[in-house]
Amino acid sequence: MKVVTVVGARPQFIKAAVVSRELKKKHNEILVHTGQHYDENMSEIFFREMEIPKPDYNLGIAGGSHGKMTGNMLIAIEEVLLKENPDALLVYGDTNSTLAAALAAVKLHIPVCHVEAGNRLGTLNNPEEVNRICTDHVSSLLMCCTESAKEFLDKEGLGNKGVLVGDPMYDAFLYYSSRLMNRQLEQVVDLSGGEVSVPEKFYYMTCHREENTSKAETLIEILVAANSLDAPTIYPVHPRNREKVKELCERYNIKNVITIQPIGYLQSINFVKNAKRIITDSGGLQREAFFAKVPCVTVFDYVIWPETMIGNANQLAKADRKDILEKLCVEVRWNESYQPFGAGDSAKKIIEAMEKKYGIS
Repeated sequence: MKVVTVVGARPQFIKAAVVSRELKKKHNEILVHTGQHYDENMSEIFFREMEIPKPDYNLGIAGGSHGKMTGNMLIAIEEVLLKENPDALLVYGDTNSTLAAALAAVKLHIPVCHVEAGNRLGTLNNPEEVNRICTDHVSSLLMCCTESAKEFLDKEGLGNKGVLVGDPMYDAFLYYSSRLMNRQLEQVVDLSGGEVSVPEKFYYMTCHREENTSKAETLIEILVAANSLDAPTIYPVHPRNREKVKELCERYNIKNVITIQPIGYLQSINFVKNAKRIITDSGGLQREAFFAKVPCVTVFDYVIWPETMIGNANQLAKADRKDILEKLCVEVRWNESYQPFGAGDSAKKIIEAMEKKYGIS
């Protein structure tokens, strides 16, 4: 097969790292990076440390409204697809890059394969939900990470296109965790560019969703909760939120939160594995916490991955300091044998599903 893979954001780089490695064993992959995440620590470090081949095309499209970004990506990806004429398009997740690529391909009658298909929140107020639904409905092959995602596809009449393959993020977690070995927790770079030592005990937090960061009154609730904990909280800050976070930390005297610049995947999973608990609004990080068996509180109104909620391993909290702190104290009951995200071989299953669907071996 000749496959065009389109990525643009950190979670997609992680999934592509393991799937592309498997795909290239037998097939020809053209890798397109839209540029949606463009910062050195949001993009280049992932390609470097995860040994992802340099993209064949880097479109350099970032910023602007959802409509402007998606439209510019659609135009540029269409040009790549016309030039390369692939057998299939491979996309991941729920970003604007995913939707733009899917729309460009289906209009050119190129089959669309969607990894991480079927996830549903149940609201169109969330932009990623819109991207997921639209991409699923124009795809010809829907590859699901979990049984619950497959069930959502069945309810929407898309079950005949759905295949359960497991989660490539679990593949990546297992593969790169084995490379960490006894790697020390490194010093980190704060928002001012200075080096900070990682404390022996810490919490780890990510917070990037528009729902949590667009309003100062919401973001400060999360920061105050983190500031109130019995150990420092390490918080890599998304570039678009940097100035707002710095200003709020100064105004409200937030001293127990170590705000740092974005970090690579290896350092992030090292923090996950060693943290006391996790606070996040990321769909990826809450799964990584589950993989590492570290309790997690997700600051969001909707369940993204119901599988992670078993035994209070992951709990939803409002953007409210009291609710967050209460959820961080709840006892977790781990089921050691429960692993709903596959067996760490989803990359292989994804390639096999594509080969079967398109009659190519």
